[in-house]
Amino acid sequence: MTEDPTRHRADAAEYPARGRGAAAEDPVRDPADRVFGALADPTRRALLDLIAEQGEASATSLAVRLPVSRQAIVKHLAVLDAAGLVTAARVGREVRYAVRPDALDATARWMSALASEWDRRLAALKRIAESG
Repeated sequence: MTEDPTRHRADAAEYPARGRGAAAEDPVRDPADRVFGALADPTRRALLDLIAEQGEASATSLAVRLPVSRQAIVKHLAVLDAAGLVTAARVGREVRYAVRPDALDATARWMSALASEWDRRLAALKRIAESG
């Protein structure tokens, strides 16, 4: 039985490999793919919003504000960390998470460049349609 390479890519986005560290680079996907994969889940978007609102937060404090378990929060935070959207820092016995805007900013710049290219193409198409 052969392994489906598409399944491997999806699994890598949702569950970072153990032992590599949550922020380890995934050679299969580029940073924008990891950001989009992480933001595809509404719970992860809510977590990112809560962390941004509070400045930093622990998994326990986040679990109080969402209808999911602390263990589920930790798994979601690992995906956000692997995508470069949050950073984790140990403060005593607690791990505190803070937003890292760099990955999101880079993805927004990529989307802006893509939108500009499509605007250019559509303007050229409009000129051709109106001249003929």
